[in-house]
Amino acid sequence: MQKLKVGIIGAGRGGSALLETLKDFDNIQVVGIADIERKAPGMKIAGQRGIRCFDSAEKLLRESQLDVVFEVTGDDGLVKELRSMIPESTTLVESRAVNIMLTIIRERKELLEIKEIKEQLSIILNSAQEGIQMVDRNGIIKYVNQGYTRITGIPAEQRIGTNVFDVSPDGALVEVLRTGKPCLGKRNRAVGSNAEVISNASPIVVNGKMTGAVVVFQDISEIIHLTEELRRSTSVINGLKDEIKKLSEGQGKFEDIVCQSQKMKNIINLAQKAAREDTTILITGESGTGKEIFANAIHAESPRNGKPFIKVNCAAIPENLLESELFGYEAGAFTGAGKLKLGKFELASGGTIFLDEIGDMSPVLQAKLLRVIQGQEIERIGGTHPIKIDVRIISATNRDLVDLIRRGRFREDLYFRLNVINIHIPPLRERKEDIPALTDLYINFFNRKFYKNVKGVTNKARDMLMSYNWPGNVRELANILERTILMADGEWITEELLIPYFEQFKGREKARGGILPLEEMEKRMIKKALEEYGTSVEGKRKASEALKISLATLYNKLKKYGIRI
Repeated sequence: MQKLKVGIIGAGRGGSALLETLKDFDNIQVVGIADIERKAPGMKIAGQRGIRCFDSAEKLLRESQLDVVFEVTGDDGLVKELRSMIPESTTLVESRAVNIMLTIIRERKELLEIKEIKEQLSIILNSAQEGIQMVDRNGIIKYVNQGYTRITGIPAEQRIGTNVFDVSPDGALVEVLRTGKPCLGKRNRAVGSNAEVISNASPIVVNGKMTGAVVVFQDISEIIHLTEELRRSTSVINGLKDEIKKLSEGQGKFEDIVCQSQKMKNIINLAQKAAREDTTILITGESGTGKEIFANAIHAESPRNGKPFIKVNCAAIPENLLESELFGYEAGAFTGAGKLKLGKFELASGGTIFLDEIGDMSPVLQAKLLRVIQGQEIERIGGTHPIKIDVRIISATNRDLVDLIRRGRFREDLYFRLNVINIHIPPLRERKEDIPALTDLYINFFNRKFYKNVKGVTNKARDMLMSYNWPGNVRELANILERTILMADGEWITEELLIPYFEQFKGREKARGGILPLEEMEKRMIKKALEEYGTSVEGKRKASEALKISLATLYNKLKKYGIRI
């Protein structure tokens, strides 16, 4: 490809800026630069790059064959002289036009910084007077703002959904889609209008892949206004991103985990090492052992700690909604989907997603999650193309996944993908050395919450805490202390405050060796059914069928017995 040979007259600030701009264009060669001041900044830059320097415009024109001459001094007298000196084959671009060009090119950088955040961006851009049009990578027009309609006279509903290759084949958007490169300063007439505009079109690049293009156009006289509006838009978007980040940040660090036992110290040490490695982690352990706290701490000490930490409880969200929560959906994907919804994976971009209760995920979603891990991309419901993601996955479960694999309830290939690093948190009964420190921690916490002044527990009360088996683990300890601090009138938690709870526990233990009350037996059967079929909506339905009761009756009994799911 033959390069365009360019000469620059004026090596001051404007000439320097023009030199910096033109070096990025492969099809342009700056042959020489002229200025009567040899020490002008542009002369120094040109000398460093091997560009010839002249002390007069006349010498530059006499000794060089040029296609274009840029005059950036702003001297009207010099412009008149140049018009008489340059040959007909050479184009003279005056200072004012150069300033406009530089302004347009600077705008390109502003446009490239704006992300494809449709919902927030739509509100902001509709307040702008400039015409804005956005297309996907296939040329389908996805968005036009009110400024576009004002300039062209074409309503949005007549434009959106059409193909830009058909309606504007010579426009800047088509050029960007064909070349993958920005098209800046393209002068043309807006389709449907006699208004002469300058179009700045740029590709939209997400995760290194061009997903479409955007064009902004306005009358030449209003370019400065366009610059201010785009800067304001960028500021608002960055503010929104900061707010999203604040909402999604996890809480808790490893130093917040209270422990005295060597077993827990070893696990924390393993988790700290795992945090630094950008790989999937599976956290296992009984309910109430603190799996979510470990997930928070791992994210906080990982290289992704400045990015979002998004939590998803796979057991708490009905199966028919979980897919849209994880992967999002396109507008119109189903009845009620009026607007595009970003899924949790997209919201966690660059950061960490925590999939709690992963053992309750349905086999269909397990297969989709496996594809996400393998391909590092998701596809929204109703979407037509995959979306690249950069997300670290931490999952957790209180269920025996190996047993679920054996029973055909969990995919073995997904298990190995999730279990690259396993962190197993032991139950409280296996680390009773931690009970005194945890007790002091919760007493201080609930003192502040309830404006109490409990100093601690008596020796007998501490012995009771140490001798209990803690089936509910740390969560159960916190619940007991919360209740006893509320009941306490004095400065100490005594064994009298704990006896009602532990007597109830002893009664349950005794019942295990003899005849069980019908309600206790029913409660156990419900728990066993949920362990067998899972706590998802589908799992509860199967559990109710196995128990020969309706789903509504099952929900009533879960509430009656206080069974947590």
